[in-house]
Amino acid sequence: MKIVTSAITIACLAATGALAADHGACAAGKTLEEGMLTIATGNPAFYPWVLNDAPESGEGFEAAVAYAIAEAMGFAPEQVQWVRTSFDEAIQPGAKNFDFNMQQYSITEDRDRMVDFSLPYYSSAMAVLTTEGVVEETGATPEIAGMKDLRWGAMAGTTAMPILMDLIAPNSDPLLYGDNADVTAAMQAGQIDAALFDLPTALYLSAVVVDGGKILGQFPADRTESPDQFGLLMEEGSPLKECVDAAMTELTESGTLAAIEAQWLQDATGVPVIQ
Repeated sequence: MKIVTSAITIACLAATGALAADHGACAAGKTLEEGMLTIATGNPAFYPWVLNDAPESGEGFEAAVAYAIAEAMGFAPEQVQWVRTSFDEAIQPGAKNFDFNMQQYSITEDRDRMVDFSLPYYSSAMAVLTTEGVVEETGATPEIAGMKDLRWGAMAGTTAMPILMDLIAPNSDPLLYGDNADVTAAMQAGQIDAALFDLPTALYLSAVVVDGGKILGQFPADRTESPDQFGLLMEEGSPLKECVDAAMTELTESGTLAAIEAQWLQDATGVPVIQ
């Protein structure tokens, strides 16, 4: 197995080496399989979270974070094994077939009643997804004033709704849909002009799903009081949580998480900030 890691990430990971043994001792006897760390991702797993649907490569934001956490917890790459789950399946209460799951799970109070979450590994910027046709027709720009007249769509009950209603405050009520697939289908059918997604998802949708897709701009996480934060999902009452959180704290303080985020989510995006 080949794990591809940037030089800066390797340097940051080296700083965690002194504590890896302590974290490893913490995890002893608490994983599904002794001496192994079982991590779940989606089926399939998409860019930029996982490259080429191959989490074992360590390429992509969540794949890279997963191996950094494993390293900080004292697990070598060959002691990491991957399983696949659907998003909804993993979030249901009950026994799990993984030690933790990474599928862009936003930490919410409702979900936290059914499962455990780690400390956040990512605070998401929200991005405006539209199409080249809408931009040409409306002259929309990355400014809030120029977005109010757009026809907005959103997935009901998501963390995008407060940002849409509080920050953008569109002049007409957004159309609500059951899932993100319905939102993008409505956009392609010309029923809506724009929608909010977390930045990595918007990048994927604009490149792969929506014909002529374009990201108009992004709201940095600090523009909202409660930014969408992603956490590792674990079984409710997981004995591994304290170990994962300890490793997460060390990776944050060492700069490793920031380095991975810069490598996989920032360097190549070039998405303007909404004014």
